[in-house]
Amino acid sequence: DKLKNLLELLPEHDLPEDLKSKHCKRCVVVGSGGILHGSELGHLLNQFDIVIRLNDAPVQGYTDHVGNKTTIRMTYPEGAPLLEHEYPPASLFVAVLFKSVDFNWLEAMVKNETL
Repeated sequence: DKLKNLLELLPEHDLPEDLKSKHCKRCVVVGSGGILHGSELGHLLNQFDIVIRLNDAPVQGYTDHVGNKTTIRMTYPEGAPLLEHEYPPASLFVAVLFKSVDFNWLEAMVKNETL
């Protein structure tokens, strides 16, 4: 019941049309472990159709190594980036909820309340 009520609070339940219509031929997942630091692969990562960034994998200040394209940002609440510029307006934010406190966090975010 809690999940159902929470989903009703959300403005959208489906993928944005531009993501639904993409033929995802080449996808890349970029984590936050730092393995790409110094790799200078940013230009290559930006060429993928879909770039999925996990948790607080930073972009700003590391674009030469990790690129600057973010199609989807997937994170659990504790791993979410704190800086607004890590959420490009054209990207999709996917909250990965698995604990009851995560659902409380999402409800507080949607209602603009504090926990």
